[in-house]
Amino acid sequence: MRRTPENPAISQPATAGLTAISWLGSDQHGADVLTTARLLISMEQAAGKALPGELARVFRVARIDRQQITLAVPSAAHAAKLRQLTPRIIRLLVQNGWNLNEIIVKVQADLLQAGTKTTAARTAAPLGDEALQAFRDLHGSLAPGPLADAVARLLARHAPP
Repeated sequence: MRRTPENPAISQPATAGLTAISWLGSDQHGADVLTTARLLISMEQAAGKALPGELARVFRVARIDRQQITLAVPSAAHAAKLRQLTPRIIRLLVQNGWNLNEIIVKVQADLLQAGTKTTAARTAAPLGDEALQAFRDLHGSLAPGPLADAVARLLARHAPP
């Protein structure tokens, strides 16, 4: 007998992300990984409510071990501030039903670089006829070399089709 998920978003069929989650939950090892990931995310959301804006955005729950959690931050300055707030975080988490008595803070310099990198769309304005003519004149007056080659590439890239 297959157990249906309690989350209505997961019970909806057919998107690629949901298919991957279904596949991950199909065996015991994958289900354990999925359960751990959900637990880490849940604790991160709960702990983030006790933190000021920037710190709440950059910290991650790295590990949960019995009654101890490890929080990771990207710099020593963040770690110092987080250490000051550990009693507040513990109190909030205990009030929300987490069985917790210790927080360890670790610095992971590349923590913020772990996300998906996106590139901004290029917003280059096309060169007009007057600008292109100015670059043609410039190219004609340059001695052969790297600058002349760069101007030639610019002209080739911006030449009308």
